[in-house]
Amino acid sequence: MDIQFYDVKNRQKVSVKSSEVERVTFERTTKNGSTQTRYAVKAVKDGVKLMKFVSKDMYDSLA
Repeated sequence: MDIQFYDVKNRQKVSVKSSEVERVTFERTTKNGSTQTRYAVKAVKDGVKLMKFVSKDMYDSLA
């Protein structure tokens, strides 16, 4: 399965195989004290770092 990233440096879409991506979570505390979790995948293609926020379902499917 390929994942589409947008390469900001070269201004084009790039496909990366799902086996080459790293799963990452970002957690923060909101004003009212609850915790918000964002799910993302990271990859490096041709020396350019790529990151894309994804849904929890997609994040779990990449396990």
